[in-house]
Amino acid sequence: MKHDASKRFLISVGGSLVVPSGIDTDFVGRFHDGIVSRVREGYSFVLVVGGGKTARNYIDAASKIHTIENDDQDWLGIHATRMNAHFLRTIFREWAHPKINTNPHDLDDFYQIKEPIMVASGWRPGFSTDYIATVLAKYLDFKTIINLSNTDGVYEADPKQNPSAKRYGHLSWTEFRALVGDTWSPGMNVPFDPVASKLAEEENFTVVVMNGADTENLERYFLGKDFVGTTIQ
Repeated sequence: MKHDASKRFLISVGGSLVVPSGIDTDFVGRFHDGIVSRVREGYSFVLVVGGGKTARNYIDAASKIHTIENDDQDWLGIHATRMNAHFLRTIFREWAHPKINTNPHDLDDFYQIKEPIMVASGWRPGFSTDYIATVLAKYLDFKTIINLSNTDGVYEADPKQNPSAKRYGHLSWTEFRALVGDTWSPGMNVPFDPVASKLAEEENFTVVVMNGADTENLERYFLGKDFVGTTIQ
């Protein structure tokens, strides 16, 4: 698939890429180098990062000791996203705005930033970083969200369980929302969460799901070349 190349991108970085078990310094290093090479060519980025295994470790540990409510599960995940966001801001220090956005509805400090990279994290219970990315797209006038996960796109079934599962090249929002449903729950494992999907459809956004670990594929997308992934619109 191809798309019209731009120099301004909003990327939702799956926490499973940053912290699949421990911090994946190989991925983070390659991602850093790819983004910085684009920044030096005049590109700019908004990066929204998930919680990854850090979030799951805290939630699992707490659940073994005591029953925890959904909002506490969410808060553990939110704080994990904020730690990961600070980590990304740190490695992009030369290029990133020094403040991490933790509320997508409060952008007073971000509308006129001079730095080419803005980093955002989770916000509040009930809303995933997919949703944060979608709200930021609305306020910052993006039409496309790149969603980096640990799969090559959206499949008809879990490809880890069913290696012959078909990967979709394109899906309408109606088709995609039929796959993921309408309800969000903490730790939900879907390509793009249902609440974010509803808003993205309402705003007529495009979401591109691709495997973030394949940084060469992401580079092809940046340049408007053929890439592997699923486009939802």
